[in-house]
Amino acid sequence: MTLKRTLLAGAALAVAAGCSSVPQAQRMTQRQAAYDAAAGAPVNSFRFFTPLWSWEPLGSDQVAVYTKPREAWLLDVPGCTELPYATAIGVTSNLNQVSINFDKVITGRSQFPCTIVRIRPVDVARLKALQQEQRQVTTKPRPT
Repeated sequence: MTLKRTLLAGAALAVAAGCSSVPQAQRMTQRQAAYDAAAGAPVNSFRFFTPLWSWEPLGSDQVAVYTKPREAWLLDVPGCTELPYATAIGVTSNLNQVSINFDKVITGRSQFPCTIVRIRPVDVARLKALQQEQRQVTTKPRPT
């Protein structure tokens, strides 16, 4: 995504979040629960050969990183306090491989890098299905 598109998407998301009747903390909890349910068993590392496609902060301890549109990884980075406020992140790697307890998530110039302590693959299709279930609205007719 270009910087302009990213900023526009972020602004649209902020406006939509402000109009929502669901509190921010509850939405974050729902997103975390959906990612946890769609995440597989922990792995020691993953490979990627292109820049990050997308990412989503899930509080100050987790981030979902998309290496491709249909390939995502849930990274545990305890105590990464700047993560929810970061406008961009970087992930270190060695020979295109990101490993636990070695590689880090970088949230900004003046911030300390956050060590990745756990990596779990995310079943993106299952995640989308779970998110769709959360969007279901129950309708009732108005009393006359």
